[in-house]
Amino acid sequence: MQHTIPVDMLSTTLGSQIVGMARAIESCIHCGFCLPTCPTYQVLSEEMDSPRGRITLMKAVLEGILDPQGAKPYIDRCLGCLACVTACPSGVQYEELLLPFRAYLQNEVKAPIRDRMQRKLIEGTLPYPSRFRLAVNVGRITKPFQGALPREIANMLSILPNQLHSSTPLPEIFPAEGERRARVAFLTGCVQQVLSPELNWATLRVLSKNGVEVLIPTGQVCCGALQMHIGDEQEARKLASTNLHLFPRDVDAIITNTAGCGSGMRAYSLLFAGLPESDAAQDFSRKIKDVSLFLAELGLKPPPPLERLFTVVYHDACHLAHAQGIREAPRRLLQAIPNLTLKEIPESDMCCGSAGTYNLDQPEIADALGKRKVSNILRAEGDAVVMGNIGCMVQIRAHLQKAGNSLPVYHLLEILDLAYGGQVISQ
Repeated sequence: MQHTIPVDMLSTTLGSQIVGMARAIESCIHCGFCLPTCPTYQVLSEEMDSPRGRITLMKAVLEGILDPQGAKPYIDRCLGCLACVTACPSGVQYEELLLPFRAYLQNEVKAPIRDRMQRKLIEGTLPYPSRFRLAVNVGRITKPFQGALPREIANMLSILPNQLHSSTPLPEIFPAEGERRARVAFLTGCVQQVLSPELNWATLRVLSKNGVEVLIPTGQVCCGALQMHIGDEQEARKLASTNLHLFPRDVDAIITNTAGCGSGMRAYSLLFAGLPESDAAQDFSRKIKDVSLFLAELGLKPPPPLERLFTVVYHDACHLAHAQGIREAPRRLLQAIPNLTLKEIPESDMCCGSAGTYNLDQPEIADALGKRKVSNILRAEGDAVVMGNIGCMVQIRAHLQKAGNSLPVYHLLEILDLAYGGQVISQ
């Protein structure tokens, strides 16, 4: 039976997002199609840790039946992977409910001091590449002693890479090779600038090979996806507003090479709903395009054959497959490379447990999902695993190492760059 929730019963602190939340709640018919697709339900087998269970909890809180504190642990355990949206026959827009409700909980429920300290540490480092690089270098020195450190710090150290590669500043403009086919602006991201700086260079080279001129706006900041994910709407809007005013609109697209960033920037229209920046945010969101989809639509310049036969398996990042509906484009690009064979893995679009800072906030569940993902990857017996999100790369690489396996982990653009004659940096 469908449950309805009168709009005037909802908390007024949610402002213009009330209508969207009410619509999402009322759309859920509690059919259960989301259950087998929900990673936390698969791990915990608890109704309240499923999408329909969380919707029931949110409805009860917003109607004043349940104290927010009672719902918070279950909402915190949601990965935000949006696999439920893909599976839902009723078209429930779960993101329109989850993002504002997390912001509501942040205002209504005071977290324990240790959680607040961890959150400040994460928010104060990850979105800022220079700070994050310093933190990673300090963490690598401390990593051998993680067994003697508090659990929260040990969790952070466990996923750090064993080495950092040097980075060269990106130019403001990267020209197209040959005839210019398109002109785009590029979000450089935060985490990948530190953990995988070669990824951005590979992206620029591949776009250039395909006749794309790339503008790299100086002064761009974190996209705000991390802040949206944890419910810090104020900080998310602050960062998003900077990018809204900084990125040019007279381009064919604003390109991202990280699924989480692309999904976050496409959600600017939700973040600024009902605010003066609403129209600008909607225009901006419509310009956002993942690099895989952009290249597939543009038409990939045929790469030369690889020097040897190469088999890869592809992992669907949640915020590509579910949040943006991008599944075929990355596969088409890989299949366009001569001498490369693409293999599928079981549960390819099941979350790996990264999900922003989820592997830091919910390490036990993230660990179970990481092990499950790596088990499925290894069953496919490829020469490498490929994906389109830096968070997934960090999580899967860490769990492969824990399993004692050295299978290389690459971004799709690194493989394309290799096909065009680039050099993949050893891992």
